[in-house]
Order: sequence, then structure tokens, then C-alpha cells
Amino acid sequence: MKTFTELYEDASLAKALKRKLKARQVMTKLAKSSSFQMKKKKALLKMRNPAKLAVVARKKAKQFFRDKFYPGYKDMSMMQKIKVDQLIQQKYGKKIDKTAKKMVIKLQKAEIGRVKTARAAVQSKKEN
Repeated sequence: MKTFTELYEDASLAKALKRKLKARQVMTKLAKSSSFQMKKKKALLKMRNPAKLAVVARKKAKQFFRDKFYPGYKDMSMMQKIKVDQLIQQKYGKKIDKTAKKMVIKLQKAEIGRVKTARAAVQSKKEN
């Protein structure tokens, strides 16, 4: 028999799963719109601000720890993924923060090159 805390955890995981699925549906629909496509193209030509770089660095750091400790993450169900994400945050939260701070510096340096190549690609398209 399940205890109250186990039932409560399962319910909160189900809510998180529903929220993720709803967000996925919204983004799938948005991604098809022409205005969103233009927004993405314009964003490629601009430097990202430090806050956005920090978010990207944090995501990459989390992904690094997922790949290292849970190689079968991609094959897991959504509920298992949520559980694993919670475990990783609990165990390696401070390491993720440290890694993300270091990654921000690398991303800032790489950002200049990314923008240059994107602008060059647009320029070459205009010439052709």
C-alpha cells in the first residue's frame, strides 16, 4: 500500500508531466508560424545577452550530468525523466551551478563566432 507522501509525489509528477506536454503542444504550433520563424532568423544575427547565455549554459551543464550518470535517459518515459532530473538537481545541483558559470565564459567567446558565421551566411544569400 502506498503512503500519503508517495501518492502526493506521484500526483505532483503527473501535474509536471501535463505542464510539459502542454508546453510542447504550444511550442509545436508556434514553431510553424511565419512570424516565429522570422523571429528566430533575426535572433541568430544578434548577440545573446548574459542572462540568455546563463540559461543555455545551465541547460548544457544539466545535459552533461544526464549523459554522464544516466546514459539511457533518452529512452526513459516522461515520468522517469522527471524523477531523474530531480535526483540530478538534488545530488549535483552545486556542481551544475559551478559548471554553468565556467560554461558562460566559453559560450560568450563562441557567441562572436556564431554571429559572424550567421551574418556571413545571410550576406552570401543576398549576393546570390
